[in-house]
Amino acid sequence: MYNISRLHPRAESLRSREMLSQSLERGLLVPQGLIAYGRGEAFDYLFGERTIPAARNAIRAAAAQMILADRPVISVNGNVASVAAKGVATLSKITGADVEINLFYRSQERIRKISGVLRDAGIRNVLGVDPAYQKRIPELCSERRRVDSRGIMKADVVVIPLEDGDRTESLRKMGKLVIAVDLNPLSRTSQSASISIVDDIVRVIPHMIDQIRYLNRLTDEEIHHIASSFDNSANLGSVLSYLAHRISRLSTKRQEKS
Repeated sequence: MYNISRLHPRAESLRSREMLSQSLERGLLVPQGLIAYGRGEAFDYLFGERTIPAARNAIRAAAAQMILADRPVISVNGNVASVAAKGVATLSKITGADVEINLFYRSQERIRKISGVLRDAGIRNVLGVDPAYQKRIPELCSERRRVDSRGIMKADVVVIPLEDGDRTESLRKMGKLVIAVDLNPLSRTSQSASISIVDDIVRVIPHMIDQIRYLNRLTDEEIHHIASSFDNSANLGSVLSYLAHRISRLSTKRQEKS
C-alpha cells in the first residue's frame, strides 16, 4: 500500500481507495464495485465526511436491534470485505451474528477469495460459500437471490452494507428487519430498509461496536425502548434536512467570498 500521511485531510478516504484498488487487482472486486463505492463517496463529500447526528441515531437503533435479535446476520460483499473485514469480525463476535457472503456479480472464485479475507480477519464460519446450503429469495432475479439456508434465509435481522434496493425490498417482504448502510439517502435501499444508516461503512462499524458495548450495560426494557422508538422515515427526513442546510451554508459562504 502507498504511504499515506496521517496529516492528509482525506487520509481515511485515500486508504479506502487504496484497499479497494488492491482488492480489484486480487480479484475480490469487479469494476462495478468501484463505481458504486465512488458514488457513495460523492455523497460523503456533501455530508462533510463525518457521522452526522441522524446517522448516530440510526446506529444506536441498529445496535439495539442486533442485541435483541435471535438470528442476526451480517451480509458481506467484496467492497465490505476490502475496507471493513476486521470490523465485521469484531461486530460478529460481540453480537453472535453470522457473516454471509452475498454478491451481485457472483463467481465461485470471488467467493473463495472473499472468504479467505474474512477468515484471515478472524471469522471462522463464513456462510454463503457451500452450494449445498444455497436457497433462493422469492421474486428476486439477480444473483443476490442466492442465500445460505443457515444464514440470511433464517435470519430475523439482516445487516446489509453497500446493498442494492431489490434485495432490500425482498428481505422486507420476507418479514426480516433490515439494517442498511448507504451514503445515498434517496436510494431504494435507504428508502426500503427498516433502519437506514446514512454514513460510510468504515465509520459505521466502529460506532456500532461502541454502541453495542454501551447498550449491553442497560436493562432489557431500555434496549427495547431504543429499538421500538426509532422512526426511520423521520430520521431520513433529518438526514435530508441536514444535507440541504449544509449545501445552503456552503453556498452562502461561497457568495460571501466572491
